[in-house]
Amino acid sequence: MFVYMTLLLMAIGALVSWLFRFNIYYGLSIMMVISILMCAFSYFNCKNAALRANHARIISEYEEPRLYGTVRKIADLASVPMPEVGIVESPVPNAFATGRNPKDAAVVATRGLLNLLNDQELEGVIAHEMAHVRNRDILVMSVASMMASMITYVSNMIIYLAMFSGDREDNNPLGMVAALAAHILMPIAAMLIQLGISRSREYLADATGAKIIGNPRALASALARLDGFDMSRYEQQKVNERRHGSRDDSDPYSPTSSRSGDIYDCAHMWIHNPLKGRSMASLFSTHPSIEDRIQRLMEMEKKGNF
Repeated sequence: MFVYMTLLLMAIGALVSWLFRFNIYYGLSIMMVISILMCAFSYFNCKNAALRANHARIISEYEEPRLYGTVRKIADLASVPMPEVGIVESPVPNAFATGRNPKDAAVVATRGLLNLLNDQELEGVIAHEMAHVRNRDILVMSVASMMASMITYVSNMIIYLAMFSGDREDNNPLGMVAALAAHILMPIAAMLIQLGISRSREYLADATGAKIIGNPRALASALARLDGFDMSRYEQQKVNERRHGSRDDSDPYSPTSSRSGDIYDCAHMWIHNPLKGRSMASLFSTHPSIEDRIQRLMEMEKKGNF
């Protein structure tokens, strides 16, 4: 799938070269270099960027002994180094993991998650996130997200480049058609590839997490609880608070936050899709359905293959 994304970037480079009568190999080479540089940037910056975008605060064992102790227990079971532990002060129950490798990882939970789940369910969620760490899914998805964003950005620029090149005498009339097609189709192709990667890694993390703790039912129960959270009621509460002059910028889920758009860019990171029920965004979900994930976990328990 990463090869497909790189090929999309190279195709965009070839189209730009054709529109401006450059050597086509220059465009291919430039986009290949850009792809490599963006992947390298994602590799070294994914952890700090994720913590910052989601308003996560790294905490000590003294501050949150239950969460910290659970992460340490699961890290031992998963045979990975103890990651940093973070918390997001939001009543929306959710969790995510970040970091380019197991030695540079962080596992983050929201305040709502700690308040909602019992100890076994919390272990199931943390095991899922630890599976992402062990499987290096954070790096995979950070690179995929960066490449998809790059493809979307460049394909959007192509339409403007084609318009500015339209006055040339040697302009090819098919150039605008090709630019328009790239502008529409390439971002969709990049998004579908990214969604395919994200969903496959979620299935894998569910299975790996269940095997780490030897209890698929714990994660299945936690997912059902997360899915039962009334997001519309929470958002209406935040809207009402904003009408009375109150706005909490520390909560990434709040629709009235000055950085509420960050949750869209980070949706693939959370164990439960934070865009569920948000208009058109939920149609292109980064996660498989909760029902399907629970069914797979229960089948694991039934077969005893964990």
